[in-house]
Amino acid sequence: MSLGADVIETRDLTKVYQMGETEVRALAGVSLDIGQGEFVAIMGASGSGKSTLMNILGCLDRPTSGTYMLDGIDVSGLDRNERADVRNAKIGFVFQSFNLLARTSTLENVELPLLYSESGLSQKERHERAHAAIARVGLQGREGHYPSQLSGGQQQRVAIARSLINDPAIILADEPTGNLDSATSEEIMALFQELNDNGKTVILITHEHDIAAHAKRIVHVKDGRILSDETHAQVRVRKS
Repeated sequence: MSLGADVIETRDLTKVYQMGETEVRALAGVSLDIGQGEFVAIMGASGSGKSTLMNILGCLDRPTSGTYMLDGIDVSGLDRNERADVRNAKIGFVFQSFNLLARTSTLENVELPLLYSESGLSQKERHERAHAAIARVGLQGREGHYPSQLSGGQQQRVAIARSLINDPAIILADEPTGNLDSATSEEIMALFQELNDNGKTVILITHEHDIAAHAKRIVHVKDGRILSDETHAQVRVRKS
């Protein structure tokens, strides 16, 4: 699969937090390009800056300085509401804790982002799109099930279906296997690989090397900077 134009372009991103009289520099000049159709794992220890970087890439926060272009839109200086609009249109989120509504069916959970968008879809069209997303993650027949009736792996598949519903530019997965056993983790990572093989850009935040190994490119973050940026092939050569 050939990669497309950059869907993410950051230049010299910094993020500084004020903790009383102390200044904490969480990001110290991060420049990163991610092309359409890439599968990238971002790794780093606690305090490395990877969570801050994820929040900025996900339009959950904005940098103190630097620029961030997301799918051709400069989001660096957008306010909270503007970021929310871009986030809903351009990014599909998958979290460690699934973030499903407990008293809401699979179908309704998957449809949820459509209710916050300006899609103008009818209820019938929303149902059709949600059914297609649920089928894409292999959960046909579970549309009426509630989260408590699903296994952890199935709940994460619902979350992935929900992330796909607006056809986002990227899927941003934050420790998506953190609450799953090893076998289920492999199933979920195989699903991400399949989505990537079909053209989706996937950005994976993880601290687990065996999970990062599923990606085609691994970016290590330390002390708010990019320590290394290698393709999976380069990682294999270096380890051999």
